[in-house]
Amino acid sequence: MNWMKKVIFVLCLVMALAVVSGCDSDDGSAEKLGKKFDQAMEDAKDKMDDMGDDAKDTYEDMKDKAKEAMDN
Repeated sequence: MNWMKKVIFVLCLVMALAVVSGCDSDDGSAEKLGKKFDQAMEDAKDKMDDMGDDAKDTYEDMKDKAKEAMDN
């Protein structure tokens, strides 16, 4: 069982080193592409949220007009 603890410790150490080495401040082309992709996804999400809000507003307006028509 002692060897298993050593193996787990070594694996954790290797993963920690991989994470630290991945935090390089030099942005390569893949990093830049990833940032552009993230921004595009964020923009798309914002537009979808706006469309959802517009659809909800339109629904509410139609519901109000239908209610007015039923009351008259």
